[in-house]
Amino acid sequence: MLIEEIMHRHVRTVEPETTLKQALHLLEEHRIRHLPVTEGDRLVGIVTDRDLREAGPSILEHSPQDDTLHRPVSSIMKREVITAHPLDFIEDAARLMYEHRIGCLPVLLEGRLVGIVTQTDVLHTLIELFGVNKPSQRVEIEVPDRVGMLADAAQVFRRHKANILSVIVHPGSENTRRIAFRTEAMLIDEIVRDLRAAGHRILWPPVEDQEPEGSK
Repeated sequence: MLIEEIMHRHVRTVEPETTLKQALHLLEEHRIRHLPVTEGDRLVGIVTDRDLREAGPSILEHSPQDDTLHRPVSSIMKREVITAHPLDFIEDAARLMYEHRIGCLPVLLEGRLVGIVTQTDVLHTLIELFGVNKPSQRVEIEVPDRVGMLADAAQVFRRHKANILSVIVHPGSENTRRIAFRTEAMLIDEIVRDLRAAGHRILWPPVEDQEPEGSK
């Protein structure tokens, strides 16, 4: 799935001369946490609710003479902004947010701000892609790291006419792969039995004997 499929195209922005007070009002009014700073349609920075809270006066220290909230956002905005492209993949956006510990990615096309995607957007999309937003069961197996093992295991689900919502493959122990299936089948005992009979080690659901019943 691509960023352009989930990004918000109507982006609330501020200009460099917008005051901190005005920016705070926008965040509260629209219940958002990030404000790209633009000049025309060009991104020049970004401010977050955390930036504004940290820059604003403390309730205990505030005085009538304090003009902190009248400062422009350009005085606190981050100028080096991590961005995404509309044709980037969702998983790449998730990696960028994780690596840089940021909560959003402004989306640029030919240097123009065309959207924004947040951690919440990415998390919601990944939940849908993994199929955990629907009634389903997880079956996880460990297989030798060889070509065709995924197809072999998927055939078991096919024989039981069990619809597979998602498949996740990740490294197992030495020379193995772990494959996690999310299936709409509610009764998976027979599927698990046939997977074991085909020589696959069952990691989930728990079984008394973790050794496979057959061998490849």
